[in-house]
Amino acid sequence: MPIAPASAPLLLLGAGGTTAASAAYRRDCLASIASAYPLVLADTAAPDWARPYLADHLPVDLADTEATAAAVKTYCADRDLLGVMTYMEHHVVTAALLAQQLGLPGTTPQSMEACRDKAETRRLLDVHGVPSARALLADSADSAVDFAREWGFPVIVKPRAQAGSAGVTRADTPAQVREAFDRASVETVLGLDAYGPQGVLVEEFLHGPEISVEVAVLGRGDSRIIAVTRKTVGPPPAAQEYGHCVDARDPLLTDPELSRLITAAVDAVDVTRGALCVEVMLTGRGPRIVEINGRIGGDLLHVLIHEALGLDLTRIAADIATGTRPRLEPAPTRGGSAAIQFFYPCRTGTVRHLTLPGRLTQQPWAERMVTTAEPGDHVTAPPAATYGDRLAHWIVRGDSPEQCADRLRQIEHQVELLIAPPTTRTTSCGR
Repeated sequence: MPIAPASAPLLLLGAGGTTAASAAYRRDCLASIASAYPLVLADTAAPDWARPYLADHLPVDLADTEATAAAVKTYCADRDLLGVMTYMEHHVVTAALLAQQLGLPGTTPQSMEACRDKAETRRLLDVHGVPSARALLADSADSAVDFAREWGFPVIVKPRAQAGSAGVTRADTPAQVREAFDRASVETVLGLDAYGPQGVLVEEFLHGPEISVEVAVLGRGDSRIIAVTRKTVGPPPAAQEYGHCVDARDPLLTDPELSRLITAAVDAVDVTRGALCVEVMLTGRGPRIVEINGRIGGDLLHVLIHEALGLDLTRIAADIATGTRPRLEPAPTRGGSAAIQFFYPCRTGTVRHLTLPGRLTQQPWAERMVTTAEPGDHVTAPPAATYGDRLAHWIVRGDSPEQCADRLRQIEHQVELLIAPPTTRTTSCGR
């Protein structure tokens, strides 16, 4: 895709990694931004897969905020920027800080810190009376157990500032709470342990299906729902996401109770501008906030939203970052559903063979099928699996969520997989 015509560029913090898996998840985002704005990447290196979309590259260590700010200031000494953005959890605070220092559109660094810190999110939601879950920042496994005994089992134990469901565990007994506390203390994803505060949160268990809500924040009190994603979660005690579905006719898109909850939650953490991904549990007592993420949702939600609604989620985030009014009205030519499934290993071991059903790629409803693991990779089966253990993913289109679910199963049933367990015997996991 060609780079946008010359004008002041947009600064993007972080490409998302150098691997083929990183490219599979992030290439569409870069292509979308680059089609509208000249794009300058601030990152240690520019991955080969990202280079076709870049107008320039600013080499910086994004883990060093002061050095990054100094490098950006020098870069801007003789040129202007339209805005600063990131789609990576790691850099949301830095992006807000740079926008503030440069006088560009954005929200405050403090509001992004409140999103990154799940304990602070819970505190602010409680202060402002926004329905959420009772929670404790536990300083020990004993205090986590005490919380569970006071409020009742089960509970959710999670890291204070991770993402991708890393270290998130349901615990039904004191022993499980202690085990979950130990896991949440150390588990990380994509190097996020180097960013944000450390600690473990223990929370009231919220019963009900989980959704995520993509939100365009155009000002205080002005939060617009872009899309609603229905999630499929793996087997307990872990909470890994196995898939997502977006439906253009989802009644929650125009649900007034959900809209009020989202606006109240965004205002509680004081985000005044940006594109957010807010996770919500639909309980019997009404919707409850799970987390507020200070960037667009991952897991290729932008593809599902484009297929179902005709909206460009990454472009919306870029427009907001530059002070441009984004297009938030669904395309009249769309109106269906789109879904993604993530393929996890059936057992722990070494991948020997993995083949997706190539003949189904000819079906007009098959948007993509991608392998993200290779022969020789060691993988861990659920419930101990993490984001990094995904073997593949596929996206389908359909007239309804039910039709999408059927098409996802068609693909899964034709996957060929061989995994060598820790012993020398090789086992077939064919679907």
